[in-house]
Amino acid sequence: MSDESRSFRTAAVIPAAGRGVRLGPGAPKALRALNGTPMLVHAVRAMAASRSVALVVVVAPPDGATEVKNLLAEHALPDRTDFLVVPGGESRQESVKLGLDALPPGFDVVLVHDAARPLVPVDTVDAVIEAVRDGAPAVVPALPLADTVKQVEPRTDGSPEPVVATPERSRLRSVQTPQGFDHATLVRAHESVTENVTDDASMIEQLGLPVVVVPGHEEAFKVTRPLDLVLAEAVLARRRANDGF
Repeated sequence: MSDESRSFRTAAVIPAAGRGVRLGPGAPKALRALNGTPMLVHAVRAMAASRSVALVVVVAPPDGATEVKNLLAEHALPDRTDFLVVPGGESRQESVKLGLDALPPGFDVVLVHDAARPLVPVDTVDAVIEAVRDGAPAVVPALPLADTVKQVEPRTDGSPEPVVATPERSRLRSVQTPQGFDHATLVRAHESVTENVTDDASMIEQLGLPVVVVPGHEEAFKVTRPLDLVLAEAVLARRRANDGF
């Protein structure tokens, strides 16, 4: 069915139930302040910035749905986008599944976005959506690697780890979010892939279906460590200076 004859509707699911241990003690990672605003709010705004996204589902910590609802109510969000908060599960995979279960009928494209990637540009979001609309069952934004990568034999005793291979860097990509999916395909993946995985695209790979890559963006980095917060603040300061954002 052509793009002209079918009206695609897009929803975004943001799993935000993690604790963010590597950022240190305190609030869950998604609720940490970035330029005075919780990262989660930045991430929700990033999804809602796309005019294609009609609904954003935030998957909160299991005991924190009310807190997240209140948090979103305190911050300005685009009127054209609907928002829904649901409690999450014990793992990221379970939380995404709960977000999918909460989607009302009528959505053809689903984005899954990390709350810890608060600064992804709208052009990247739109590129992912467009690739799914063009027929890809799964789409990931990604960047080429700047560093040489070594495969090692892990050691648990603290001793030096021996290198076992050097993958060809030109064939490797660093994957970001939002990842985009045909809705029915992603639901099928979550119903049939039971082992824990690090991202949703790998679940589609296990179904034997293709996953394609679109260009990512350097500002879509994941805020994981304290230094990442410093970099994110610098990006926001540059945006304010250049665009009045």
